[in-house]
Amino acid sequence: MSNIDHDKREFLATSATAAAGLFIASAASAEAATPAQAISSQPSKGATWMISEIKPKPLSFDVAKLKGLSAKLIESHWANNYSGSVKTLNAVNAQLSQALDNQEIPPFVYNGLKREHLIRTGSVILHELYFDNLGGDGKAEGEIRSAIAKQFGTFDRWETEFRKIAQGLGGGSGWVILGHNKRFGTLENYWSWDHAHFPAETVPLLVMDMYEHSYQMDFGAAAAKYIDAFFNNINWDEVARRTGSAAKN
Repeated sequence: MSNIDHDKREFLATSATAAAGLFIASAASAEAATPAQAISSQPSKGATWMISEIKPKPLSFDVAKLKGLSAKLIESHWANNYSGSVKTLNAVNAQLSQALDNQEIPPFVYNGLKREHLIRTGSVILHELYFDNLGGDGKAEGEIRSAIAKQFGTFDRWETEFRKIAQGLGGGSGWVILGHNKRFGTLENYWSWDHAHFPAETVPLLVMDMYEHSYQMDFGAAAAKYIDAFFNNINWDEVARRTGSAAKN
């Protein structure tokens, strides 16, 4: 690919994202100014595509019982970052529904919305998986420990790699995911950026948020301390349930 082609693609991607952002922001402003005329998540009359409004999923554990992670941190993370992504995803879905029926919307603007749709969908799902695999005692036992040890040689070898990926994301942004790769039939650790990058046909089993909002309030820049606290609160029963479900389907 030539530099000109590359620059053109970069320009189109940036332009589409900016246009989509303005499209979403204008809808949000209109909703705030005139609630009675707020843009609905339902399609225009006669259309058949409808996406129901997504509601934030409540936390499945008592935040006061976590070890080394404050209730303030988790509640802020849930209310602001996760719930904010839910709100934005609903707005994007509403705009996609309307844009599809608007012949004047150029394809590059529509694709900007689809890019935002991909990112926000990933953010919502990964946050839900993250919160759901917290609230445990951090002790991996039984079949799930044996399955991980079989794949990686030892359980400690798996943990070493998972932690190393997390440490590499400290001060930056991204996710660490232990996934079941259905194509290869393997358990593997993956680095994920922008809520959207990990292999197809992979089911997340254990998800760790390494965006700074997930730990800065408690630990500042000390990401290593957050990683320790995360491991102390993993709900391995939930990880085992996901693993069993992935193996069956």
